[in-house]
Amino acid sequence: MKVEIQPDVRDIAAQLGAGVPYALKVLAGQLADDPDMGRPSGLPGILTVTVDGEVFEDCPDLSVGYIREDRIEIRFLRAASSTEPSTDAQEQDQDQPADPAAAAVIVREVADAWRRITDWLQHNAPDSYAALRAGADPTAIAAVEGDLGIRIPVELHVLWLLTAGDGGVNGWGWGCLPGGEALMPLDAVAAAYRRRMDAQDHEDTFNVDRPEDERITVWRTTWIPVVSHGAADGTSGLYLDAATGYLGRWSRYNEGPGDELDTLVSYLEEAADMLEAPALATRDKPGLIGGALVWGSRIDPAQEDRWQPLTS
Repeated sequence: MKVEIQPDVRDIAAQLGAGVPYALKVLAGQLADDPDMGRPSGLPGILTVTVDGEVFEDCPDLSVGYIREDRIEIRFLRAASSTEPSTDAQEQDQDQPADPAAAAVIVREVADAWRRITDWLQHNAPDSYAALRAGADPTAIAAVEGDLGIRIPVELHVLWLLTAGDGGVNGWGWGCLPGGEALMPLDAVAAAYRRRMDAQDHEDTFNVDRPEDERITVWRTTWIPVVSHGAADGTSGLYLDAATGYLGRWSRYNEGPGDELDTLVSYLEEAADMLEAPALATRDKPGLIGGALVWGSRIDPAQEDRWQPLTS
């Protein structure tokens, strides 16, 4: 069976150790002969396999995730942690989705949309590509779940496995998403959630005495902040509603949450579309300043003469 290794996985392999690319190549050969050697992960449609790093020079133990359909696609790679829970434990602790087939489709759609974005960044905006953090360990995602007290939706779970946030470019704070917004690191997600819940608790002390139609809601327990206005600007952003699957806008200044925008999948797909076909972009216009992606709505006046809009 044909085995494909995604470009971002190859990049991660090179960063983890000189022997990791070779170990990954060996694993690909093994998967071609035995596509079902992996074990089910906590995500629908994703199989995982562990590589013993002692077998290879300059290679840590690895955890590798792949999708098996008419071909095998290796999508996830990280150094395996000694504290990482076993696959069996993950399966026992994680509720099975109501529709595993639909969840598996979401996994592929998120992974494909993010791959399109990162492929574009790697070839056209290397500074922005370098600002993206490596994928999160499952233990880190589980910690966020425990902190927030809610289940992380499958689409956000798989995105965090691919990247744990955007560090911004060269101190300017430009993120790679439309509007110059940035995926939030997991610690920032938890901190923003606590702040927003505190703001709601404050409102609830007054809501007790307000008529029902005048009660103010600035945050709900199912809203997970995922995108901030910039890598260093947490004044506003987007949340994912774990109850509905839709994105909405939040603000530190407690303006109304705004209309639902998109699902996380459609949001990422549109971002990829705008990068690949900038002439058709409607929400914002992408451009470049040196090796950084800078969206038209976030051009700094001091940098405006350097901005090169993308047209095709």
